[in-house]
Amino acid sequence: MNKTLVKRVSIAAFILLVLALIIIPKLKPKEEISGAPAARGGIVPVTIKIIRPEDFTNKLQVSGSVFGNEEVQLRTETSGKVISIGFTEGARVNKGDLLVKVNDADLQAQLRKAEIKKKDAQEKEYRQKILLSKNGISKETYETAVNDLDASIADIENIKAQIAKTEIHAPFTGIIGLRYISEGSYVTPSTQIASLQSSNPVKIDFSIPQRYANEISTGNFVQLKTASGKTFPAKVYAIEPKVDPATRALQVRAISNNDRNELIPGSYVSVEVNLNSVKNAMIIPTQALALDISGERVFVFKNGIAMPTKVESGIRTESVVQITKGINVGDTVITSGIMQLRPRAKVKVQAIEK
Repeated sequence: MNKTLVKRVSIAAFILLVLALIIIPKLKPKEEISGAPAARGGIVPVTIKIIRPEDFTNKLQVSGSVFGNEEVQLRTETSGKVISIGFTEGARVNKGDLLVKVNDADLQAQLRKAEIKKKDAQEKEYRQKILLSKNGISKETYETAVNDLDASIADIENIKAQIAKTEIHAPFTGIIGLRYISEGSYVTPSTQIASLQSSNPVKIDFSIPQRYANEISTGNFVQLKTASGKTFPAKVYAIEPKVDPATRALQVRAISNNDRNELIPGSYVSVEVNLNSVKNAMIIPTQALALDISGERVFVFKNGIAMPTKVESGIRTESVVQITKGINVGDTVITSGIMQLRPRAKVKVQAIEK
C-alpha cells in the first residue's frame, strides 16, 4: 500500500515538473527571453534636441607638411679642396656671408697673367690710336688692337667667374644645418655640404579632395595643429591650377608666422579647412538621421510619441548634418534610440541635448 502511494506521488511530481518547464517560459516577456531588457510599459527611453538656428561651418580635416619659406642644399659649382669654412652648425647666417671657400690658387695665377696681358693690350691700343690719328697706320690695324684688348677683358671676366664658383655665399638669411665636410676635404658638385633654412614664415602644403575644389580660394584661413596639440593660424596664398590626376586631389599652399620656431620644417601637421559657412542653419546629430526606401527621415517628438518625418539634408560632417527641408525651428528631434523606434512609438525623454 505504501509503495503504491509513493509511486503515485512520484508520477504526479514528475508530471507537474514537465508542465512547469513548458508553461513558465511562455509566461516570460519576449524581451527577457531574447536577453534584451524590457522597456517599462513598452516606452522607449530617448534623447532629444530642440531645433534652434545655428551658425554652421563645414570643416575638413587633412594632413599637411611644413616647409621653410626658403631652403637650399649647399653644394659647390666646382671640384677642389676646401681651404676654409665660414659658418657654425646651427647658427644664423646673413645673406651674402661667405660660407665655404675652395682652393683657387691656379685660377688666381691665371687671373694675374690675364691682367698683365690686358695691361699690354691697353698700352698697344693707346699707341695705335695715336698713330691712327696721324694716319700712321690703317684703321684695320687699330681695330685689331681694340679686339685684342676686348679679348683680354673677356678672359679676365671668365677667370673671375671661375673663381666665384669656388666660393659659396649665403643666398638668403637663415639658419644653417649640420655640415658634412671639413677643411681639407675634396668636394665636387655632388658633395652635400649643409642645408640652409629660412623658417619664419613657414609654408604648409596640403591636399583637398577634388569635390571641394571650388570651396577654397586664396585668402582663406586654415588652422594648423601640431603633434603636440598646439594650434597656429595660416593663410592660403597659392593653389595648384589643376587637380592631380593620380590622387584626384588639389594641392594647396598656406603660409604661417613662425616667430618662436615652433613649426619645424619637414614636420607633420593637421590642417582644419573651413569650406563654407551657413547662417541660421538647422543642425542635428548625424545619428538622428535615418535612411529607408523612401529617403531620409527623422523622428520628431510630439506628446510622448515618435512621429517619422521626411527631411532633406545639406552639408554633412562626421558628427552633425544640416537639415534643409522637413523640420522647423522649435521642433523636437529624437537623437538617440533611433534603431528601436517605430512610427508612433511611445517614448520617454531622458535627456535634452544643447
